[in-house]
Amino acid sequence: MPQFDPSTWVSQIFWLIITFGVLYFLLSKLALPRLASILEERENRVSGDLEKAERLKQEAEEVLADYQKAIADARTSALAALKESADKIAATGAKRQAEFDAQLKEKVQIAEDKISVARTEALSHIKDVATEVASAAAGKLLGADVTEAKVSKAVDEVLGGRG
Repeated sequence: MPQFDPSTWVSQIFWLIITFGVLYFLLSKLALPRLASILEERENRVSGDLEKAERLKQEAEEVLADYQKAIADARTSALAALKESADKIAATGAKRQAEFDAQLKEKVQIAEDKISVARTEALSHIKDVATEVASAAAGKLLGADVTEAKVSKAVDEVLGGRG
């Protein structure tokens, strides 16, 4: 193998230094600046993306907070509207109940008045009916005519002066 031959080492070292120098020059002037600019561009893009992501995250949190506030406001207004409706319904129900109670009271009073009139009328006629029945019964049982004054007096005693 020729690379292990000590007589060719000087030329090998010479070409090694020249190749290394040219390669170093090319890398330092062409490849490394391009790589550095690519890395810097990537770093700028990543930092920009991170800043944009942070900004979007903050905006999303703000939107979420606004959304939650809107939902809370909507619930509050819905509960207020529900309470208002329930109060209106309760007031309407109470008003109708009062009207119904008044109508019912009026009808009960009318019915009681009719009953009272009918009772008074019945009691006023009961004496006449009792007198007629007693007169007819006494006439049939005794076989004689009984005077109406005697029968009326007897009915008054039995009824206790109610008629």
